[in-house]
Formats: sequence, structure tokens, C-alpha cells
Amino acid sequence: MSEPRPDRPDASDSDDTFAEIVDEETQRDPDLAVIEAGSRTLRAASGPPRAEDVPARPADPEVDKALRAVEQELAGRWGETKLEPSVTRIAALMDVLGEPQRAYPSIHITGTNGKTSTARMIESLLGAFDLRTGRYTSPHVQSITERISLDGAPMDPERFISTYEDIKPYVEMVDAQQPYRLSFFEVLTGMAYAAFADAPVDVAVVEVGMGGTWDATNVIDAAVAVVTPISLDHTDRLGSTPGEIATEKSGIIKQGATVILAQQPVDAAQVMLKKAVEADATVAREGMEFGVVSREIAVGGQLLTLRGLGGEYDNIFLPLYGAHQAHNAVVALCAVEAFFGIGAEQPGALDADIVRSAFASVISPGRLEVVRSSPTVVLDAAHNPAGARATADGLSEAFGFSRLIGVVGASGDKDVRGLLEAFEPIFAEVVVTQNSTERAMDADALAAVAVEVFGHDRVQVEPRLDDALEAAITLAEEEDEYAGAGVLVTGSVITVGEARLLLGRR
Repeated sequence: MSEPRPDRPDASDSDDTFAEIVDEETQRDPDLAVIEAGSRTLRAASGPPRAEDVPARPADPEVDKALRAVEQELAGRWGETKLEPSVTRIAALMDVLGEPQRAYPSIHITGTNGKTSTARMIESLLGAFDLRTGRYTSPHVQSITERISLDGAPMDPERFISTYEDIKPYVEMVDAQQPYRLSFFEVLTGMAYAAFADAPVDVAVVEVGMGGTWDATNVIDAAVAVVTPISLDHTDRLGSTPGEIATEKSGIIKQGATVILAQQPVDAAQVMLKKAVEADATVAREGMEFGVVSREIAVGGQLLTLRGLGGEYDNIFLPLYGAHQAHNAVVALCAVEAFFGIGAEQPGALDADIVRSAFASVISPGRLEVVRSSPTVVLDAAHNPAGARATADGLSEAFGFSRLIGVVGASGDKDVRGLLEAFEPIFAEVVVTQNSTERAMDADALAAVAVEVFGHDRVQVEPRLDDALEAAITLAEEEDEYAGAGVLVTGSVITVGEARLLLGRR
């Protein structure tokens, strides 16, 4: 639970607050003072952003139809996993849109695992300090509108549709001028940057889609670059070692930026530090300048003491499971400290009570998320070996399952053997399946790998995800002695999203 917050002011209180803020700003440009006062008064009246769940389909049939039309048009473009190493197209789109990405400061996040959770934590912290935020993350769990958030909530479908319609003529203009049409991800990135400028936001929190240097998001000039742990993923596109992958991801480090560097493999850290020196960037390293001081398991999450750039913050409740989320939290904390200039331009720390309140409100759907009890069903979007190991450790630490059944549906371009091997020690049995997308690995092909890892007796094949969920729940319930059994659904964000819908989460 988040800490209690003051009641919203009434209209007269708002008027008084507005006048007080204008009076405080007399040394500044008077027009800017009035604009800033109005912005701050509106934020105070509406209260801090609330954590949101994953949005459902629009209730209005006409809006739903229009959203599906947009989704269909976007789906007709290059998929987001197809990478053509160039920012030429997205730069051209930004140019004809009037460079919206330069209308606000930004925090840019790359890495292999933990990007979305870290982005959500950064967003929550910034919102708690009365900043209007825009967040751009990928992929989505259930709804495409999740990818673009304003003030901690996904864009409503009507705004998402209108944003697409607003930029569509400019997208078509760029399409006509380029050898290749803008991709699915490039168009969404253009939508996000345009929506943030239109809002307008005080700061954008932007997660790369893949890599860094050539990623469509990399037309921003972020003052803070965040690098979450790097491991092997997308090796056919980014490189076969952490160091090679880090070379591509280091491209988000801009001249004079502050780099918040999570714990990394040695070769990846060397690449990042070399890039930082070339860009005259300031580097803060986990385990050196900041880190997790302590963590304890708590009901519904964990209790942390974090050492940031400005000092220690204790008694922080984080309603997420796993040591990896504690590390994501301290990275997020330092990113926000760096954004405010703490540790560089100014001494001191952030207000600890505000930090506690912000972390207590964090959610991260599809990341060790409990969606059912009796038996307990947990969803986690781990899709590579490093992510799977973190999930396995977090699950073992936070849940006392006497027997755990896995439901795994993976994408065909992933290291599925490494993924399954990471889960083998904690799964009593595994039900292999597939999601509904073209990228899904065929269930029989996945089963062949699973048999090599688990043995025939521990593998069951159910090509339909609904059948796989039913089979796993039945296995978890079948014997009284296993009353503490549970189910973990994993292997892909898409699999988790579809399971979430099937299990009745909206």
C-alpha cells in the first residue's frame, strides 16, 4: 500500500496556491511564471499519478473498431523485430513533425532485461515529484495502448487513434521519400514523441526497442542514459557476446550525459565506460557509486535499503518480487537523482518519504504477477536465459511452492534451450504450448527441446494455450499432498499477455 497522501484541495485552495506560486516566480519571465503556476496547480489539484493495470479493449464498439483499424494498418508494416540499421526514416519523420522529441527532457533506457520495470519505477518517482511524465515502452502485454503512457496511465484509445490519424499524413510523406516504409516500431515511436509534445510532458521516459545506436528511439538527446543488465539476446542482430551487444547499446550515451550503469559483465562494462569517456559523460556504477544495501522479503514484495547518489534511503517497500527488481529499483532511483542533478550539481538527497510513496505504488504487469489462487498462478515475461534465471530465483525466494508446474510458450528466435535449462531445477513438470503469433515456436518443436532438458515423463504438449493452462492447473491440483502447488506461465511477453486474458485479468 502506498502511504497516505493529502486530500485534494478545493477550488478556493487552488486559487490561493496559484497566486502563491505566481508570487514566488516574480524573478522569472512573467508569462512563464503564469504557465508554470498553472501547471503546478493542476497537478496539485488532480493528485499524483495512480498506478494502472493493463487496459482492456474499448467498451465502445465504434472506438474498438477504429482502434482495430489502426492496429491493422500498423501490423501491415515491418515488424518491430526486423532491424534495418538506420535512423534515417525516423529522423525524417521527426523533421516533418517539427522535432517534437526536442520539446522536453528525457531519460533513455537500454539493456537486455529489466528495462520496462525500471521505466515504470522511474515514471512513478518522477510523478511523485509533481512532474508530468510520458513513458514509451515495448512490447505490450495485452493492449497496444500500453506502450505510450501519460501521467502513469496508458493513452486512452480515443487519444491513441487521434494521435495516429494526426501523424499519418506525415508518415505517408516520409514513406514516399524513403527506400523502405517506416516500420511498425518507427511509427509508434513517432506517435509517442508527438503525443508527449502535445500533452505536454515535463519529462519523457523512453525504453529502446532493440539495441541503441540504430534504434528508432535514438533521435532523442537524453541527459540521462540508463543501462540495465546486458546479456545474450537478439544475438543475430546485436552480437554474440555481451561486449558486442554493449557496443550497439552504448549508442544512447550522448555528449555530456550522465550514465547510470547497472551491474554488467566485464566486457560489456568496458565498452560502456569507453563510450562514456568518448562522450565526456559522467558514469555512476552499481556496486561502486550506488547499490542495494539490504533487502528483506515482505508480504506482497520486499523491503529495501538503497544507496543512491545522494545518500541512503531506508524502509522502502517495493511491491514486486525478486532480487532483480531490487536492483532495478536502485538503478531507477539513481536515474531520477541524476535527472535532478543530485550527486553532481547539487548535494543532498531526494525527499525520502516521497521516494517511499513512489516505490510503494509501482506495478509491473506480467513480471512475477499473481493472477489466480488455489492453485496460485504466476505470470512472468522472461524470454531469455538470464531473465529466466532471475525469475526462477525470485519465484523460489518469494513463494513456498511444494510443486511447480511450468507453462512455456516461446518465440522461435530465442534461446529456448537456455530458457528451459534455467527453469529445469524448479519445474516438476512443464506444459509446452504456443501463442497465437507468427513468431511463436511450434509447440511440437519446443517439446522436442523440452524432452532433451526435462525427460519424456516431465513434458506435456498442449498446442492451444487455453488447453495448456487447464492442463497445468489440473496437474497442480491433482494430489492432496501437493496442496501448495503452483503454476508459472512464461517464455514470452505475448504468451503472458494472452494467458492474462484467458485467466480473466483485464
